Formats: sequence, structure tokens, C-alpha cells
Amino acid sequence: MEQPNQNSLELVRAAALRGVHQAQVLYGQMLLDGKLVERSPAAAFYWFERAARSGNIMAINMVGRCLDQGWGVPPSQSLAERWFRKAAEQGLDWGMYNLATLLTLGEGGVPQDKTQAFFWLRKAADLGHVKSLNLLGGFYEDGWVARPNRATARDLYRKAAIGGDFRGQFNYARFLLQEGDRMGALHWLQQVPVTATPSFLAKMRDFLSKLPHREIRDFVATLNFCPQE
Repeated sequence: MEQPNQNSLELVRAAALRGVHQAQVLYGQMLLDGKLVERSPAAAFYWFERAARSGNIMAINMVGRCLDQGWGVPPSQSLAERWFRKAAEQGLDWGMYNLATLLTLGEGGVPQDKTQAFFWLRKAADLGHVKSLNLLGGFYEDGWVARPNRATARDLYRKAAIGGDFRGQFNYARFLLQEGDRMGALHWLQQVPVTATPSFLAKMRDFLSKLPHREIRDFVATLNFCPQE
């Protein structure tokens, strides 16, 4: 089984060297993840930027991600915003979501602009982007830009949960608990650990451990992990 994987790596690398943009993005992601090759965020950034300079929309977004997270390059949210905006304006849902996230937080020299964030989240949500559906639900739940609307928030969280977003699964479970549907909430809470980060699981455990429901406390007891970023 190992040989086909190695062959795939060589094919992707060869195509990247020949200038195939999709291969450059894929090779960059392999380098970023350490998949079949030694992990090298700096090399990943090189390939993302090379493809981005040629106009590849996903590469444009990934350059923004590297700048935002400091993967292989000094972190700069202000520079990341420019790349995310370029990807968003070209219609990429991930670019819209990443731009909206920066604008919502307003950190690293990026002015907070929840009105503009709301605009991009709605566009991404219309494309079915599940993380945008969840974040947009937060806007409606908390009354950011839009008037508070629990019914709309609930529906957005439900769609995000069905789409596989772990934050959406947790938020939809919160609403179900408030409605008295413990078993429905437990169903969605059990999906969260499949894809959630350890840090999110730690926060979820702290939240759930304060609830009085026996079924939820029993579930919390099964969450064995070592929180980390």
C-alpha cells in the first residue's frame, strides 16, 4: 500500500514543478500537513504563493491562511485580510468565511467591522459553507448587525450541524437542551469529538459539566483527551 502513496507524491511534485496550479496547491497542503512528506510550513507557503501569483483562487486563500496563522511566514492579519478579500471577491466560500472571521474579531491591525462580516457570511452561507452557517447563526443569536432571531439562529445551527461542523453541532445541541430535547442534544454532542479540536472539546466539557442532566454528565465523563492547540 505504501508504493502507490509514494508514486502519488512524486506525481504531484512533478506536476507542481511543471507549473500545474492545482498540483502546487495540493503539494503545498501536503507539505503543510506533513502528509507523505516531511512537514515544512515554509515550503508550503512557497508553493501556495507561487500558485496564487498565477491566480489560483484556493492558493490565494491559503496564502491568507498562512499569513493569518503564521505558517511558514511571520503572522500578519492585515496582510491576510488582503488575500482573503481577493479570494472572497472571486467567489470562494472559504475566502468569504476567513475574511468574515477576521472582520468579526478585529485583531492584528484589522478594524472590526461586523456589518461587512455579516455581508460575507451571508454570501458564503448561500453557497452552503457550513462554518459560515454556524458563525452566521451566532450573529442572529447575539443580535450582531441583524436583530436577534432565535428561530433563524436555530435553523442555521441545524444546517451547520447536519453539514458536519463541530461548532454547529454543539450550538444546535445547546438549543435542543434549552427546548428539553436531551436525547436529540446528546446525539449531536456525540458527533462533536469526531472533528473538534482538543481546545474546543475542553471548553465544551467545562460548559456541559455545569449542567444538571445525568445523560449529559455521563457523556462528559467519556471525553478523555489532552487539550492542546
